[in-house]
Amino acid sequence: FPSLSGNDNSEALPESIPSAPGTLPHFMEEPDDAYIIKSNPIVLRCKAMPAMQIFFKCNGEWVHQNEHVSEESMDETTGLKVREVFINVTRQQVEDFHGPEDYWCQCVAWSHLGTSKSRKASVRIAYLRKNFEQDPQGKEVPIEGMIVLHCRPPEGVPAAEVEWLKNEEPIDSNLDENIDTRADHNLIIRQARLSDSGNYTCMAANIVAKRRSMSATVVVYVNGGWSSWTEWSNCNARCGRGWQKRSRTCTNPAPLNGGAFCEGMSVQKITCTSLCPVDGNWEVWSEWSVCSPECEHLRVRECIAPPPRNGGKYCEGLSQESENCTEGLCIQDKKPLHEIKSQNIETASDIALYSGLGAAVIAVAVLVVGVTLYRRSQSEYGVDVIDSSALTGGFQTFNFKTVRQGNSLLLNSSMQPDLTVSRTYSGPICLQDPMDKELMTESSLFNPLSDIKVKVQSSFMVSLGVTERAEYHGKAHSGTFPHGNNRAFGTIQARNKATYIQNLSSISTRSELKTTAFFGHLGGRLVVPNTGVSLLIPHGAIPEESSWEIYLAITQKETSLQPEGTDVLLGPEVTCGPSDLSVSTPFALTIPHCAEVNSEHWNIHLKKRTQQGKWEEVMSVEEETTSCYCLLDPYACHILLNSFGTYALIGEPISECAIRQLKVAVFGCLSCNSLDYNLRVYCMDNTPCAFQEVVSDERLQGGQLLEEPKLLHFKGNTFSLQISVLDIPPFLWRIKPFTACQEVPFSRVWCSSQKPLHCAFSLERYTPATTQLSCKICVRQVKGHEQILQIQTSILENERETIAFFAHDDSNFPAQMGPKAFKIPHSIRQRICATFDTPNAKGKDWQMLAQKNSINRNLSYFATQSSPSAVILDLWEARHQHDGDLDSLACALEEIGRTHSKISDITETEIEEPDFNYSRQNGL
Repeated sequence: FPSLSGNDNSEALPESIPSAPGTLPHFMEEPDDAYIIKSNPIVLRCKAMPAMQIFFKCNGEWVHQNEHVSEESMDETTGLKVREVFINVTRQQVEDFHGPEDYWCQCVAWSHLGTSKSRKASVRIAYLRKNFEQDPQGKEVPIEGMIVLHCRPPEGVPAAEVEWLKNEEPIDSNLDENIDTRADHNLIIRQARLSDSGNYTCMAANIVAKRRSMSATVVVYVNGGWSSWTEWSNCNARCGRGWQKRSRTCTNPAPLNGGAFCEGMSVQKITCTSLCPVDGNWEVWSEWSVCSPECEHLRVRECIAPPPRNGGKYCEGLSQESENCTEGLCIQDKKPLHEIKSQNIETASDIALYSGLGAAVIAVAVLVVGVTLYRRSQSEYGVDVIDSSALTGGFQTFNFKTVRQGNSLLLNSSMQPDLTVSRTYSGPICLQDPMDKELMTESSLFNPLSDIKVKVQSSFMVSLGVTERAEYHGKAHSGTFPHGNNRAFGTIQARNKATYIQNLSSISTRSELKTTAFFGHLGGRLVVPNTGVSLLIPHGAIPEESSWEIYLAITQKETSLQPEGTDVLLGPEVTCGPSDLSVSTPFALTIPHCAEVNSEHWNIHLKKRTQQGKWEEVMSVEEETTSCYCLLDPYACHILLNSFGTYALIGEPISECAIRQLKVAVFGCLSCNSLDYNLRVYCMDNTPCAFQEVVSDERLQGGQLLEEPKLLHFKGNTFSLQISVLDIPPFLWRIKPFTACQEVPFSRVWCSSQKPLHCAFSLERYTPATTQLSCKICVRQVKGHEQILQIQTSILENERETIAFFAHDDSNFPAQMGPKAFKIPHSIRQRICATFDTPNAKGKDWQMLAQKNSINRNLSYFATQSSPSAVILDLWEARHQHDGDLDSLACALEEIGRTHSKISDITETEIEEPDFNYSRQNGL
């Protein structure tokens, strides 16, 4: 036997005789390869029959006999001896071996004929490293595209097995033929489906440990596709030129998971012409027919000059006519015709008698009324009181020929005044000569309407009774007026009316309608005070380390933009600059407008003035374009632009129902003659800048706002505007005869090109003791809207309280730079953009953010921006510069499912939770 006590590696024959001579040992169990896990030793087994001895040899050296554990038994079948041997191999033994190959062990069995050797069993230390050699990477793939996720597991002994998880659930490629995980640990999805979107993880495991790779997000997106066009709508005009449209939606399919929005226009409009109805008209009568046996002849006519077409009315009247043709020579019913004729003459005579009596009575009544009016006009204390019946009609038009200015007949009080002559005055003029005073008060009534002919109307009703002082009742208005959004004004109670009267000294003069400030990388806001015009420079629009001087101005001289036809300039002409600068992200320009927004009635365009002074169209508000964006609110238009310049809004009315909103305001002041009081009624565009211009002019003339302005809906139906003074207290005040009502042609109101329209009325007190004025001003469009302003004021300056009424007086903050210019804190804004700009498997991205903020049109514009969410938030900032309604934004985010907390709950701090939190500092 070999010596197992030392290092002798020689072999010797056994001394004993085997139980079955001539048989070599046969191994019934050979040692297997083994792995040492952590510090636990492994056990190697060896079993042979017949065998006298079995010993292990490891790495070419015999294992000491003391380390062997041997068991001996008898095989019941053959009766041969069976020997089984065990040894332990420790981690230290394996680590101390530094051979060219792995640590190995082999068992050797003896019989008297010789030895048998088992297979070599390797012993290795098992491990699995922590880091993957290659983690899978996230992908965005179109639907039906191929997805390949690579995974190289960590190094380990034995080699790690790889398993893939999707959303923490194992993937079984045997159950899905579309998925293959057999190719070198990679995951292959042959045709991507929407359900394949998710988080994928590579799992590696062996007998030692398990390792997880970094998760890879796979987004399967769907690019949007247009649906089919709808049928063309009916022409919106019943007669003449109009338009019709058709539309399509980006729903075939709808973009999902950040897929591209459809390119192109969602709405197409074309012009159309509807045939106008033509009413029929009679042709001339035919010649009389020959006389018939019934003593009559006939003539006929046809409705063919022209015949009715396109639904026009048929001719009214008879198509044939008959009369007697014998002048009494023919016999009817056995009687001579002249006898029948005499009876008719007697009847006609009776009718004539009664008609004459009626005419005589009417003539006497007219004579009495005329004498009464004449005597009243000559009376020292006579008055001309206009009754409220003028509201329901009762207008009588008087046309007078123009009289030369030097005509002395104007001084005769019995002559009618020349009401087509107009003179311009800019302030109170003191006239000593009463004749000059008379000439001024009657010829200056229509300032500044010197270029048009004005119809002057009066009421049929003249009352001599003393009426009570008019009471003013109404529901108290909850706010002040006007403010940034320039909403329609309600009524107020008389005792609180003073709180709404304008303090004229707070209004900027015309020369101040320009604002300039320096802006840097943090952006800011520029405002022309109390005009509704503002400019928002987003954060990051200006390069870092740069500072630009930016200005914002309103053109006050006569604009060079002359609308064509019935087109209307809807707001001020606004300039921002310098024009040679360009920003990296769009800025927001806000321009107020006076149109009642309705795409069925208006086609609104944005125009820009070129360097040559010409105007070119930038876009239509309803147009789909990626160059700029227009959002039309009820009282302002918010425009996203990349270049500075001069811009204006033009409205093209496409139906007679198009409404231009006019603000009606009444100003008053004492004349240089202490008994006279001047009323001036203005009809201006319903924009803050137009109102400010009027107030500036009135401040120079000493005028005072007498009543809360009201909103008049002026339709483009070609009907004129009527302004009248009603219910003047008798025996206290009088107004010049035939001047209580003035009418202004439609074209003068509709095409005013931003110049405020006003009409002047001159009232006279009977005594200086009268200090209170109570009357009504009625402003109405013929066959249209009507507004009545109740005037109840003191004519004495020291008795009248004046309080500024601009709810959002921004004259103290024309420019705001940096974070204080924005309602949304910058840190919160960044979180919103990071959340919504990233495609999401549930489809909750910037498109839903736009939808929740009522931005449903031209989404392709935002899709072209580097951060669509940032541009949407810039638009939100421009729309909410006064209210800063962060709660509405919070509700929008909650509806999307991004947050579950109110924005206003937490002040602006560093946010660690996943919720969005906003501040309400400074009233936000």
